[in-house]
Amino acid sequence: MNASYEENLKEMGVTLPDAPMPAANYVPYVIVGDLVYVSGQISQNADGLILGKLGDTLTTEQGAEAAKCCAISLLSQVKAACDGDLDRLVRVVKLTGFVNSTPDYTEQPQVINGASNFLGDALGDAGKHARAAVSAPALPLGVAVEIEGIFQIK
Repeated sequence: MNASYEENLKEMGVTLPDAPMPAANYVPYVIVGDLVYVSGQISQNADGLILGKLGDTLTTEQGAEAAKCCAISLLSQVKAACDGDLDRLVRVVKLTGFVNSTPDYTEQPQVINGASNFLGDALGDAGKHARAAVSAPALPLGVAVEIEGIFQIK
């Protein structure tokens, strides 16, 4: 990719918001060497929190959109960790996605694909990552999705 990550995002119609503040007693990210560990980002957009339970009140497609919103917040945190220069990002290393879902719901991977697909589109090969997608019986504040990530920076 020749364009900057921010230019790619702009072409996708995405402007990174300010990094969300922590909702409890933790820091939004920790830098260790060339890795940034970003705390779980909950599903929210400009309209507020994205609430609901997959397999009950939300469809898989709605969950994937919620996961994309988590990925946007993750990138906002990485940008903050890089003093405002997202192009210091080398690659996404790993995502762990938690899906607020009913006991019989089994499409957690398709939900977290919303984040994975977005990062691949925005970052190219640097967006390819290891991943886990797990069910949770409940998430903070009743949100649909929470995703944490590990990122390599320069």
